[in-house]
Amino acid sequence: MKKSRFSEEQIIGILREQEAGQKAADICRRDGISEATFYAWKSKYGGLDVSEAKRLKGLEDENSRLKKLLAEAMLDNAMLREVAGKKW
Repeated sequence: MKKSRFSEEQIIGILREQEAGQKAADICRRDGISEATFYAWKSKYGGLDVSEAKRLKGLEDENSRLKKLLAEAMLDNAMLREVAGKKW
């Protein structure tokens, strides 16, 4: 996945500017992002503080690591079933 040019702190700062009354189109033009990106950020980070965004990022990383471990365990389990099911 492509790494964003903006950190969570910068994204939250951009969203706060829009909450303060600036137009979304002006903010997008100034920062060089599309409006679709802006609204995707708003749906993901809207209403979060910087500390909450960091916690969210940590939880997402942990979740992806656990999903990878589960997939490996399921693959091992399927392989063992296949070996045990063969007739010698």
